[in-house]
Amino acid sequence: MASPEFNLAFEPSYGQAVPVAPGVQRITVHNPSAFTFHGTNSYIVGHGSVAVIDPGPEDEGHFQALTAALAGREVTHIFVSHTHRDHSPLSRRVQAATGAQIVAQGPHRAARPLHQGEINPFAESSDLDFRPDIAIEDGDTIEGDGWSLTGVLTPGHTANHAAFALEGTGILFSGDHVMGWATSIVAPPDGSMSDYMTSLDKLIERHDRILLPGHGGPVRKPISFMRALKTHRRMRERALLDRIHAGDRNIADMVKVIYRETDPRLHGAAALSVLAHIEDLVERGEIETDGPPALLGSYRPATRR
Repeated sequence: MASPEFNLAFEPSYGQAVPVAPGVQRITVHNPSAFTFHGTNSYIVGHGSVAVIDPGPEDEGHFQALTAALAGREVTHIFVSHTHRDHSPLSRRVQAATGAQIVAQGPHRAARPLHQGEINPFAESSDLDFRPDIAIEDGDTIEGDGWSLTGVLTPGHTANHAAFALEGTGILFSGDHVMGWATSIVAPPDGSMSDYMTSLDKLIERHDRILLPGHGGPVRKPISFMRALKTHRRMRERALLDRIHAGDRNIADMVKVIYRETDPRLHGAAALSVLAHIEDLVERGEIETDGPPALLGSYRPATRR
């Protein structure tokens, strides 16, 4: 199956503030994994008076690196793209040290309620204690000393995911919605595939010049890359429909075939991505199941009337 042209070339430079654009520095947390690539990217925007974007997990080394990079500068705002524990928890400690206001779409929430007997597989990865001081709405702009950041709400990876546009530059901080090294995980009930695809269309229509993501390096040709991401998701959807029409009835069997070239460590996440597609397909009447879609559910082609 064709994929977007992912870029795995990235030097994390742990503990160092690396300039990535005029007035923008990146510091990468030393928390590499199959889900975070080389680690979570925090960004510092501005010069004398600055904003921090995605301060990251509760990590002492990263807190010290941020503190050193921010020395002598006022921090007025802390922007958080979403409430997974690799992005938001350190915001509270940075706020305590600086007095900055925390800005985000809102507290953590799922894209839909849990079904009876369902367990949220990402519950332990979610920062349920997070509360922003400023709940940013789509199109809201917050201004600082020489910088302006506008909220671009992009639900899909999580229900409360937001990107932030640095006005006048063509730069968008895309969080985990669009990353150059891999596709974003969309896992129910926190995530929603229909929301993700709508948000992807929204970003394509913006025509930003460059995306600075939550993991990995910049996306320098964002329009073509996001169109490829959209095509990739539609091809996954087509593959799922083909497997169901071929007789597969459960997600485990579909994953074995569709993700046979994927790292087996990621097959659990792949199953959740399949579930996200299936929820969308059931809602659109393309396939059928008994009761709400579930990881252990049974699926069949829709009966056309």
